Amino acid sequence: MLLVRQLFGASANSWARALIFFVLAWVALVYVFVVKLTNTQGQQAAGESELNARRINQALQMLEHTRQRNEELKQLIDELMSDQLDKQSALKLVQRLENDAQNTKNSADGIGPEPESLFESAPADLRSWNNVVEAAPNDIVDVGEHGEIEPSLEYEFTRRRIQTNIGEIWNFFSSELGKVRKAVAAGHANTDLEETINQVLLQGAEHKRSLLSDMEHLRRSDGYEAWRHREAKELSDLVQRRLHHLQNPRDCQNARKLVCKLNKGCGYGCQLHHVVYCFIVAYATERTLILKSRGWRYHKGGWEEVFQPVSNSCHDAGTANTYNWPGKPNTQVLVLPIIDSLMPRPPYLPLAVPEDLAPRLKRLHGDPIVWWVGQFLKYLLRPQTTTRDFLTAGMRNLGWERPIVGVHVRRTDKVGTEAACHSVEEYMTHVEDYYRTLEVNGTSVVRRIFLASDDALVIEEARRKYPEYQIIGDPEVARMASVSTRYTDTALNGIILDIHLLSMSDHLVCTFSSQVCRVAYEIMQTMYPDAAHRFKSLDDIYYYGGQNAHNRRVVIAHKPRSHEDLQLRVGDLVSVAGNHWDGNSKGKNTRTNQGGLFPSFKVEEKVDTAKLPLYPGV
Repeated sequence: MLLVRQLFGASANSWARALIFFVLAWVALVYVFVVKLTNTQGQQAAGESELNARRINQALQMLEHTRQRNEELKQLIDELMSDQLDKQSALKLVQRLENDAQNTKNSADGIGPEPESLFESAPADLRSWNNVVEAAPNDIVDVGEHGEIEPSLEYEFTRRRIQTNIGEIWNFFSSELGKVRKAVAAGHANTDLEETINQVLLQGAEHKRSLLSDMEHLRRSDGYEAWRHREAKELSDLVQRRLHHLQNPRDCQNARKLVCKLNKGCGYGCQLHHVVYCFIVAYATERTLILKSRGWRYHKGGWEEVFQPVSNSCHDAGTANTYNWPGKPNTQVLVLPIIDSLMPRPPYLPLAVPEDLAPRLKRLHGDPIVWWVGQFLKYLLRPQTTTRDFLTAGMRNLGWERPIVGVHVRRTDKVGTEAACHSVEEYMTHVEDYYRTLEVNGTSVVRRIFLASDDALVIEEARRKYPEYQIIGDPEVARMASVSTRYTDTALNGIILDIHLLSMSDHLVCTFSSQVCRVAYEIMQTMYPDAAHRFKSLDDIYYYGGQNAHNRRVVIAHKPRSHEDLQLRVGDLVSVAGNHWDGNSKGKNTRTNQGGLFPSFKVEEKVDTAKLPLYPGV
């Protein structure tokens, strides 16, 4: 382009300029045309015909585009001959040609417009996925049926593992150096050493944030983001079609049904997980889910007055006899108990995912079971018009906008029984770390959080201690979430809004001991191709209440460092109990039946699968 611009200098002959410009433009356009036509090598024979047809159509469109440019070039020559084109106009034309070339490339690579729907759109930081780079080497890519390049399972798995282990190595070093710092401070000596440790921690944190930023940039620019979005949409659409088919049988009277009672004796998040468990069993047994919700403790009118019915055509069990789980093969109507009382326990309970979807999910997502649960919530939580309007108004009234970190602080009945109390400062440490990672390259962003809690004092405390943050939250909603007023329509609206806004956040800081937090995290998976890493839990790892064993496979052997450590061999399965967020996890080696600690980075997730119905024709 520099050569082209120089040709428009005052000393250049106008005819020469026109001729050279004309030839260069044609060469560039013909080159793009030829590359697009001949870029089908290496694709599988089965899809070659369809792919060639698409590329021929693209080539025809480009020829038409070339014809139009030819007309413009002819006009340019006429203007050059009459000395009516100045240098500024020529530069504008050059810039226009550059932009057209980039747009043509994006169009040819199958990149479409960004989504806009409030409840289906991807968050703002995912809307840069039209940065398509050249294809990676053939051993780590494939070409999909839509023509975009696809990553291999090994590439996606390795990329996610590196991202996870960056966090794990920082957890280890920050924890160990923190212990040394406390020991030095307690001895009231060697203040120089204490300051040195502080500096190491500060620089180490900056290194960690830089590496995470680089990994995020790698994801956005590796050329696979178009595939990730398309694959996520296609998988989600497939599951939603299957659920709709299951829930709307042609003959409701004779359909096999599964009855689930909504009023489990627990809070809103727990009840949602109960319904999801029922729905998973219904999916696995090909039974239409009948949700009994009249007299719901949160809303006496029932589920259907808040969310859309789980079926459009089949609303009750009918007159057939009902039997308790597990019934018999010819039982038409089964009644399901709570997951803790389910005997026998089938293999398809969480954390298992369908065998037919597992290969695609392993490649797409960092935690397939969370994606799987999120799909059931996506179907179940389709809001009625009044609920949708309430959510829209709530976001508007609160001034909700991105970037934003969702923070959920659970107090009241959880603290001292199921979970420890964590200070506001503990949550905000991770919020601060998230924003510093965003700003690692000098970018300045508004630091904003959405704070949800069942204790109104938490919101007031956060606003007092962190005035540099825009803290969005409603103390009145928090007051209604207290135990004494929790089961009211107002409280229900509040918790629905809290979960919705937490799930829409760019990052989530909370305690996974809270079902509200886990529900928000599960719903978040429906808004991104992979949001598995978009959280920081102050206590538990992700789990599903009543789940089957959570196993991880050992990939690096481990010799015990102390009596607390496990001995691990490559290939061992470890039943994981939790992550201490200091570089170590706790679990039991299923080979030796011994429990203890082990370095978190020495294992990888084992995705459990179950053979489930394929719903052919859906």
